[in-house]
Amino acid sequence: MNAATALDKQIERYRRMTGEERLSVALELHEMSCEVAREGIRHQHPAADAAEVERLLRRRLELARAA
Repeated sequence: MNAATALDKQIERYRRMTGEERLSVALELHEMSCEVAREGIRHQHPAADAAEVERLLRRRLELARAA
């Protein structure tokens, strides 16, 4: 299967989902991307505690929204 075929199949799968199911997928993807960002922040700031990591993550999200 090539990338275009895989994308078509994924889009068709999303179309068969309910709105609630699509929202659930979106929220899971958002949380996954936040966790990846947290890991990057921890790597860049090894001394940061959990609260500082969350503060830096919120700052990154704010900057992304402003762009």
